[in-house]
Amino acid sequence: MPKRKAKAVWTGSLAGGSGKFESETGAIGGAYTFASRFEEGDGTNPEELIAAAHSACFAMALSGNLTKAGHEPERVTVEGTISLDKVEGGFRISGSHLSCEADVPGIGEAAFQEQVEAARVGCPVSKALGAIEITVDASLGRT
Repeated sequence: MPKRKAKAVWTGSLAGGSGKFESETGAIGGAYTFASRFEEGDGTNPEELIAAAHSACFAMALSGNLTKAGHEPERVTVEGTISLDKVEGGFRISGSHLSCEADVPGIGEAAFQEQVEAARVGCPVSKALGAIEITVDASLGRT
């Protein structure tokens, strides 16, 4: 299996400095600062990247699970939210919440939710995030 790479460079102090990152393909990259991570400043942050990765992975996993179960989806849309909390001694990523809507012809609610749960625990990013709470709200659009 391939290994994926990204590079980050931080310049300056924590509060006054800034950073940039880029994936090896150049497909993703951006600037980040203390304010973009811990406040509401301009730029991106590691938690936004984790939310994107988890959303993308879950969408693929759910699509694969549904297809294997004989219900090929027309569309799976996922929005991820990563929670970053201030705790004693610093900060901690405490959870990932996925909101999902899928158009899956011919599937019932119970069968759909079974595949959602399998994707929640089975997607590789969920496995990597195993130390945090992962929740999913999923609904069927057109069926």
